Amino acid sequence: MSVSVIVPLYNGRRYIAAALDSIFGQTRPADEVIVVDDGSTDDTREVLAGYGDRLQVIHRPNGGVAAARNTGARAATGDFVAFLDADDLFLPGRIGAVQQAIAEHP
Repeated sequence: MSVSVIVPLYNGRRYIAAALDSIFGQTRPADEVIVVDDGSTDDTREVLAGYGDRLQVIHRPNGGVAAARNTGARAATGDFVAFLDADDLFLPGRIGAVQQAIAEHP
């Protein structure tokens, strides 16, 4: 089972690093991380660049969080998709716990 994590983002330079670090700190890592930059006008791009090829970044004109989520979902290649808002965090066992629950209760 592969998992794509999608992070919609608008002007989130202050908190996106913490959100991404919570994804990359999972006990069961995500198979892909997609950040959809929804027309940010701050220095979000510079923060994202620091993660290199560990994530896929999609830049789009501002259209709102639902449009950003849909853009990410269309780009995802995982069997399952998890969404994380840019100002939120995953607990370290989040992806593994969901994977186990799906395996036990398909």
